[in-house]
Amino acid sequence: MKICTAAALIAAVLLTGCASVDMASKEESARAKTFAAPSTGKAGLYIYRNSFVGKALKKDIFVDGKCVGESAPDVFFRTEVAGGMMHKLDTESEFSANTIELMTETGRNYFVRQYIKLGVFVGGAGLEPVTEEEGKADVLKLELAKGGHCDGTP
Repeated sequence: MKICTAAALIAAVLLTGCASVDMASKEESARAKTFAAPSTGKAGLYIYRNSFVGKALKKDIFVDGKCVGESAPDVFFRTEVAGGMMHKLDTESEFSANTIELMTETGRNYFVRQYIKLGVFVGGAGLEPVTEEEGKADVLKLELAKGGHCDGTP
């Protein structure tokens, strides 16, 4: 009975509260939401988190082994990557990184949603590509986080 109570308490903590990260200015966020074409030879990459589950959790995000930032609820990141290449995106999960690969074309913007899922001890995270239409609609409701701070490695 005590184990069930402890498990319920841990689950409640994971589902409540709200993690926060350093945010970019409102102007930077608004500029990123114009979805401008990326720089010459590059592809734009928006990675965002809009899931209700795991509001108290922060999760690192990496692109090609480089820290994009630490996510929190209702934030997005925008970065540029080389176009015409396969890129590896990682997010920390409960026991190891969850990884996807994304082939990009020069001049296009891509959208990847980070989602939180319940784990055995702590919530995990995953990544999934979404359509440009869905990604733009979701990002418009979120705010730009400052990138570059991760606690771990992919």
